[in-house]
Amino acid sequence: MSLTLILMRHAKSSWDDPALDDFDRPLNGRGRNSAPAIGQWLAKKGYLPDEVIVSGARRTVETWSRMAGTLPATATMRSDPALFHASPDTILGVLRGARAPTVMLIGHNPGIAEFAARVVRAPHPHDRFEDFPTAATAVMRFGTAGWSDVNWGTAGVLDFAIPRELLG
Repeated sequence: MSLTLILMRHAKSSWDDPALDDFDRPLNGRGRNSAPAIGQWLAKKGYLPDEVIVSGARRTVETWSRMAGTLPATATMRSDPALFHASPDTILGVLRGARAPTVMLIGHNPGIAEFAARVVRAPHPHDRFEDFPTAATAVMRFGTAGWSDVNWGTAGVLDFAIPRELLG
């Protein structure tokens, strides 16, 4: 059996309102366009999440809500506040609690980029894989029976995309 992880950094957020707490920042115009572009890419490639885990920050929830309309309505979404600016170890801990065979995790940098670098056997050759720009999305496969068995250096990268290349 294998498990699939769709790892995504939230889409581009707005800094227009300095009075907003970081957790409450919405997406900006670019982010509102990028999220559905990634959703369409995932649908076209057949990478369909069964379970979506977001940090609960407004920008991660909005990223998923803007993508969800481009995908079949089969995924359940839940928030896990531990993912807000999480370290790679915390992200791994959250992932180990997942239940579905294909999980999408939407979080924040620098943790997402560091997690991606540590969990794969070899990085994707894309020159932006190491820094994971906003809305960057990697699809990874693990050859384990359950998420609790996932460990560092065990994922193979199937695909990687950034919105800028999808939107032209």
